[in-house]
Amino acid sequence: MPYLLLKDLPRYECLLDAAKEFPDLDPSAAEAFLHLLRTGDEVFGVTDGNLSDHNISHGRFGVMMLLWRSVQPQAAKLLGADECVAGPRTPAELADAAGVTRATMTGLIDTLERDGFVKRAPDPDDRRMMSVRLTAKGERFLEGFLPRHFQAIASLMSPLTETERKTLVRLLGKVQQQAATLNAGKKAAAAVN
Repeated sequence: MPYLLLKDLPRYECLLDAAKEFPDLDPSAAEAFLHLLRTGDEVFGVTDGNLSDHNISHGRFGVMMLLWRSVQPQAAKLLGADECVAGPRTPAELADAAGVTRATMTGLIDTLERDGFVKRAPDPDDRRMMSVRLTAKGERFLEGFLPRHFQAIASLMSPLTETERKTLVRLLGKVQQQAATLNAGKKAAAAVN
């Protein structure tokens, strides 16, 4: 489901008019924000379509990529990991890495295991814990799917030059940092109340 439920974005002039009624409205901030949401929705739609064509959700794909990163050092570097986590990973580690609850991760792992993409096993170092690893079927799926996925990403980003892409990453990093700061402040305030 899209986050921005507007088919047509308001023109900057309309945002200027709205700022007369709502003095806290910063027209350029609103314009950038709306374009960011709209772009995110469109990009998500492209990747969602590719994943749906292969009967996999974003969440399940994310778990598979986290597991693949743990066994594929080259993939880890491509995905931006500083160091590779060796071997299978616990559901708790996967939940932390994905930024979801442990209950959500359990559901994702259950579905992936049902479809034969992952396997749970007692942790070799601590039998009280379970570890999760990709199966051969899961690895084959990723090896077949990823080239087309990476082509779709390249196609999406093809209108931008290398320099523009680096600028975009830097600018989005600033927005991400501000969002993280605002979220942390909100969580801290909620904890006090």
